Amino acid sequence: MNNANNPSLKSWIDVKNNSDFPIQNIPFGIFSPKGKSPRPATIIGETVIDLSVLAEEGFFDDIIDEEYDAFFASSLNDLISLGKEFTAKLRNKISELFSYDNELIRDDSELQSKLLFKQEDVEMHMPVEVGDYTDFYSSIEHATNVGTMFRDPDNALFPNWRHLPVGYHGRASSIVVSGTDIHRPNGQTLAAGEDKPVFGPCRLFDFELEMAFITGKGNKLGNPVKLEDAEDYIFGMVIFNDLSARDIQKWEYVPLGPFLAKNFGSVISPWIVTLDALEPFRVKGPKQEPEVLPYLKFDGNRNFDINLEVAIQPENGDETIVSKSNHKYLYWNIAQQLTHHTVNGCNIKPGDMYASGTISGPTKDSFGSMLELSWGGKNPVSLKDGSERKFINDLDTIIMRGYAENNGVRVGFGKSVCKVLPAKKY
Repeated sequence: MNNANNPSLKSWIDVKNNSDFPIQNIPFGIFSPKGKSPRPATIIGETVIDLSVLAEEGFFDDIIDEEYDAFFASSLNDLISLGKEFTAKLRNKISELFSYDNELIRDDSELQSKLLFKQEDVEMHMPVEVGDYTDFYSSIEHATNVGTMFRDPDNALFPNWRHLPVGYHGRASSIVVSGTDIHRPNGQTLAAGEDKPVFGPCRLFDFELEMAFITGKGNKLGNPVKLEDAEDYIFGMVIFNDLSARDIQKWEYVPLGPFLAKNFGSVISPWIVTLDALEPFRVKGPKQEPEVLPYLKFDGNRNFDINLEVAIQPENGDETIVSKSNHKYLYWNIAQQLTHHTVNGCNIKPGDMYASGTISGPTKDSFGSMLELSWGGKNPVSLKDGSERKFINDLDTIIMRGYAENNGVRVGFGKSVCKVLPAKKY
């Protein structure tokens, strides 16, 4: 076990009950204090820790050689490309420095004034520069629900679905950090019974509850990543809200799949939770039938017991939780996703992002999109203020949360928050 994962560890930094960020987490992100440039950070409780200050003050001298520049960069790409062995040492060093009995920083108020920041006083930025982005379709419940709605319920899944992790290449440039407002997109739609499309704002604005993993190292073009090695390439995970324009999607997706319906914005949580921190929360995934091909076979527990939820908050109103799901429901796990992605020789890079696809569970309250929750608009979802939603309204805020918990330790992801603004006039 990594020392940072010790469930008995306590920090001298205050950590409230049910915090997503106990000392066992030590996630990584990019923040900026007021008037300063973005730089790497971690968080304990509600206190953001400036890693550039720790590096500058020499606290990492025993674990780094010539890697100082990575602690002053405006993205985590350089830091995570140093490798999982290094970042494991870094997490252990941070947990040591902020453990309850360590006096080095605990009793130095002058250093703390340069190093520690209240979470509400800082701005969070995209944690990585996303070079490439792939969106998978790995929840069997979601794929079955969509197939049932739009095709034959007896043949909801396409013939290839149980044999490979289906995915498509998306738009990396429109992935944004939590707190970014997104305008309702414009595009072409085809109304029922019509034979000509019209142009205008999307009417069926939706979220998709997903998680994404980020690779920390790359492979050379032509060299596949074997499944037994796949997790060595995966640095950590974030919550991923894949915003969707369902009516635009329905008209455009044949024959090449999602395009404008998906590339107008996807919103991630700002802190990357490492696979090391998630190690205690591994569980078995669904049984895969028929048996997968040899290159996709795996040993051990490859899914994670991560509780997920989505809330909708109307403007000037209280939020209503509309979905509760879990990462463990994914049919295709992250190792299989990355292995299949590279089996043809595709090269990957540090900072690349790979979303899971909508994570729906087996019950109606665990469906991961409004498309499913309202069953295509037939069953409106009631909110606390008495209003109903078939899809998302302008000025609604979508809030996604995720956390894993056992043995008295909770490791969370924070929030992905996005307010929907009216479409811009074209």
